Amino acid sequence: MPQISFAPGQALGVDRFEPANRRRLSGPALRSFAAIADLWGLNEQQRRLVLGYPSRSTYHNWMRLAREQADVTLDVDSLTRLSALLGIHQALGVLFETQGEGVAWLTEPHDAPLFGGQPPMALVTAGTLDGLLQVRRFLDAARGGLYMAPNGLDAGLAPSTDRDIIFQ
Repeated sequence: MPQISFAPGQALGVDRFEPANRRRLSGPALRSFAAIADLWGLNEQQRRLVLGYPSRSTYHNWMRLAREQADVTLDVDSLTRLSALLGIHQALGVLFETQGEGVAWLTEPHDAPLFGGQPPMALVTAGTLDGLLQVRRFLDAARGGLYMAPNGLDAGLAPSTDRDIIFQ
């Protein structure tokens, strides 16, 4: 993995916006996105909304170039959206025992005030970067132990008591 170094006075992370870095990240990000979108059952319009709603021809060109492993350079907004989506996917993998459980969490109505009884997928596919980031932050908080009940694996565990602690 390349080392990141900064010259005195250089702004943190500015290099990631350079076309060469965006080009290096765009193809792999789009290929990962396609696999996740397939897993989540997203239709073409939902996929375009996640990406910031590029035209159909632009979307299909991006995906073709990514599949062919040809050079494609996404803008910063699209890459940020893909980063948020990848974070959502990763968090679901941590929080749920199976991919199916994670997809069910995304697609079923949710009682958290953030979702207002709607499935989290409604925010993911709303077409806004903010919607993607809200779901990502919610899941990151859940990974930290906030907001969500235990998953199926943890639900049956009884809390520890003083009697459970044995000193030797």
